Amino acid sequence: MSENNAAPRGMKLLAGNSNPTLAGDMGRYLKLPLVKAVVRRFADMEVFVEIQENVRGEDIFVIQSTSFPANDNLMELLIIIDALRRSSARRITAVIPYFGYARQDRKVGGRTPISAKLVANLITGAGAHRVLTVDLHAGQIQGFFDIPTDNLYAMPVIVKDIMDYLGQDNLMVVSPDVGGVVRARALAKRLGADVAIVDKRRERAGESEVMNIIGDVEGRSCILIDDIVDSGGTICNAAEALLREGAKDVCAYATHGVLSGGAVARIKGSKLKSLVVTDTIAPTPEVAQCANIRRISIAPLIGEAMRRINNEESVSSLFD
Repeated sequence: MSENNAAPRGMKLLAGNSNPTLAGDMGRYLKLPLVKAVVRRFADMEVFVEIQENVRGEDIFVIQSTSFPANDNLMELLIIIDALRRSSARRITAVIPYFGYARQDRKVGGRTPISAKLVANLITGAGAHRVLTVDLHAGQIQGFFDIPTDNLYAMPVIVKDIMDYLGQDNLMVVSPDVGGVVRARALAKRLGADVAIVDKRRERAGESEVMNIIGDVEGRSCILIDDIVDSGGTICNAAEALLREGAKDVCAYATHGVLSGGAVARIKGSKLKSLVVTDTIAPTPEVAQCANIRRISIAPLIGEAMRRINNEESVSSLFD
């Protein structure tokens, strides 16, 4: 994906505090500076926003992942959108590389919320005209918004990295659970590889027990693929099970490296050759220093989608 020779017209970028490095990389791809703004806290930790340049009549893209601390970052996003709406911006696009609360996308029991729908309502109510996000945990969340929503796929970025680092020989794409089979098949099709599935039983929240492997992985270089890595338990257990079944080695790829709690230590001590995540979520110092966690940039993909939205061009053709 090559950078453009000229900056888009009538387009401005504004970033919250969740992932300033990614926002800066998008600005460099688009050859646009970030809008001057103050996004800080009052003494009691309420969010204060002041936009320090004219945005009247502009096409504004607000870059903010709602990752940890999710509630703080979500409130920043909502207040920035409100400030832009009251400043007469022509169109406000919420660029949310990682959409938090996406795992609460349906009622899993009695008297439980559908938080993803609530967050969609909040973003729409704040004044956003459209949403741009990456690899939603569940595709139906697009339908929770009453405004246009583009869900980008990190697959092209992941495929390029696999080709650059692993090649295409003797690969086996592995879904860490039955629910991820569609994603694994899509990756395997692009790589010309076979697919295997990890059959697991989850005993309690945050823990998983691997039962068996569906598919012959003996002597193969296995690639575990998922959208989110949170505690790391699933992929670490899956890696052990694959190696027990004779896999040559195991790498894991995921779009969003949430990596909460003891995830980094768990991955560092695991049998994974490497875990590769995109930069939709800003890394903690622990993640940045971990030798077997590597990050790849999603900025050109999101930047190109933003350019196309600004120019009223097709976004879906990015993935043809």
